[in-house]
Amino acid sequence: MATILTAVGFMAALGLLLALMLVMANRRLYVYEDPRIDQVEDLLPKANCGACGTAGCRPFAELLVKREIEPSRCTANSSSLNQVIADFLGVDLGVDEKRVARLACAGGGNVAHVRATYRGIPSCRAAALVAGGGRGCAWGCLGFGDCEKACKFAAIRMNAQGLPVIDEDRCTACGDCVTHCPKDLLSIEPLSHRLWIACKNPEFGALAEQHCEVACTACGRCAQDSPEGLIQIQDGLAVIDYTKNDLASRVALERCPTGAIVWLESGRVEKGRDARKVVRKKALSA
Repeated sequence: MATILTAVGFMAALGLLLALMLVMANRRLYVYEDPRIDQVEDLLPKANCGACGTAGCRPFAELLVKREIEPSRCTANSSSLNQVIADFLGVDLGVDEKRVARLACAGGGNVAHVRATYRGIPSCRAAALVAGGGRGCAWGCLGFGDCEKACKFAAIRMNAQGLPVIDEDRCTACGDCVTHCPKDLLSIEPLSHRLWIACKNPEFGALAEQHCEVACTACGRCAQDSPEGLIQIQDGLAVIDYTKNDLASRVALERCPTGAIVWLESGRVEKGRDARKVVRKKALSA
């Protein structure tokens, strides 16, 4: 009986000692967390898209409370809710230019030649692993809509020619479509980048047109017409220097023979006066 009582007393004393140690450790190791973080997080969209440059909405809320980032950096949130956050924290809303996804390809099925018929999993990534997907242009969009499926904001739809169309109003610049494109055709750009090269084919002249009727042929007319080196021909492709974006004008696209250089305005794609007119609606046969 005495042995049992001794054992019980020992366990009780040990439990008390461990409890005291935990209390002391909690007091020494306790990290204060500002309660405003939870309140700010509740005002965020919980998308965890990363468009703001952080790992998610919680880290973004922590930076907001520390005043290390501005509410306007959250492009997935509405401007009104961002203003509520700014007022709550007593900070400026900030001015952050809207960014959207841009597609560097205009080679839909009605203008881009198909050299082989792909049959398999309806996925761009899967098709790209099988001889590049069958398109004549090895750099072109495959049209299976991996980007559309990856977009959590319904900002991408596939058109009749099998090309993704981006809704600038819905796009939050989260970058999911960029990650899922196996051809690296999508990028996140400021909305002010209206002058755009809708092609990534580095081949020259007739060789490029052999695969796609709207490919950049590196003819150099856009570079000749644009002011102060706004556009240069590099490795068989026109390249825009966006550090000179204030010089961007439609004059650079007027003489483009294929319409590979375009002007993007409010969801419209505008081509120059000399661009080849594409009237074909049906896809080219393999």
